[in-house]
Amino acid sequence: MARHNRFIRWCITIILMLIIVYLGSRVDFIFRPIFSLFSMIIIPLMLASFFYYLLRPLVNVMERHKVNRTLAVLLIYLAFAVITVGFSIIVWPSLRTQLVNLVENAPSLFTTLSEQVAELEHNGFISTFLPENSNPLSKLTEYLNRGFTLLTDYLSGMFTFFSNFAIVLITFPILLFYMLKEGGKFGEQIVRFIPKRFRSDGTEVMGDIDHMLSNFIVGRVIVNVALGILMYIGFLFIDLPYALLLTVVAVILNFIPFIGSFLSSVPIVIIGFIESPSIAIWSIVIITIAQQIQDNLVAPYVFGKQLDIHPLTTIILVLVGGDIAGILGILLIIPVYMILKIIYRKVYDLFFREQWENA
Repeated sequence: MARHNRFIRWCITIILMLIIVYLGSRVDFIFRPIFSLFSMIIIPLMLASFFYYLLRPLVNVMERHKVNRTLAVLLIYLAFAVITVGFSIIVWPSLRTQLVNLVENAPSLFTTLSEQVAELEHNGFISTFLPENSNPLSKLTEYLNRGFTLLTDYLSGMFTFFSNFAIVLITFPILLFYMLKEGGKFGEQIVRFIPKRFRSDGTEVMGDIDHMLSNFIVGRVIVNVALGILMYIGFLFIDLPYALLLTVVAVILNFIPFIGSFLSSVPIVIIGFIESPSIAIWSIVIITIAQQIQDNLVAPYVFGKQLDIHPLTTIILVLVGGDIAGILGILLIIPVYMILKIIYRKVYDLFFREQWENA
């Protein structure tokens, strides 16, 4: 009888939750300003959280050496400003030159690419790998036209991008300053909303989430920087054009789970193929070796067992995240999944483990 009553209570709870969701969808105009505010602040908040976990260990070290926390944050900001100036003087000119040359030479590069494909097609090299009556040159032209269309649409939205970028540029440093200054007080504020008898468990959960996010973000940075160094050395060795620019793009794209490594490889192979088919092959070899070193040597050492996520789970999460929120969903879905996993384990241990094991 008790189990029957418990089942009825669960059914009523689920029905009430569905009713609340339905009523909320009928009055979505009430929540629209909240969603608008969230969409404006999500990018600065992501950037602030990212740099918070990167810089927090440095702030903590300075605080342990009797430096006031606010002063420590200001000193880090000053150091960051000096690094930015140094980057703009030393690295940016070379990067900008490669970027400008790539944009200016784009038409001739596409022409050379078409000629290379046509030559391989004429020599019968491509036809051995493709079905009969297929025309790779026309397919390539079609894809390039799509790329130009996407580029045009992107440039038409540049004004919106720069207006949003200004908002990010203003709000991101302010958010980061207060996050670094307050340290771990945010978790304490959240735990206060939990009933007193569960606050110790809530503190443990917040500590686990904080530890996981810190290791995840710092680990991703270390792994991607190591990958970038390996790739750049290899690209210099084979004299790949635009090596620095392509490496920077590859490091940024590799923050995207699962598909980032593929997306970063496409422009590298295309530029290598335009230079010569042999350089394209060597660039594939370098990318493969660098990624194997990253996946089998660097990543296991950095992450250990903390990212125990099955590759199939990663693929499903990336697809779901991309469908829900595009590129933001893809970037956020893995840490969100790990946070929910930590919360689920604690809730299960507190409320369901004993009932399930004694059922």
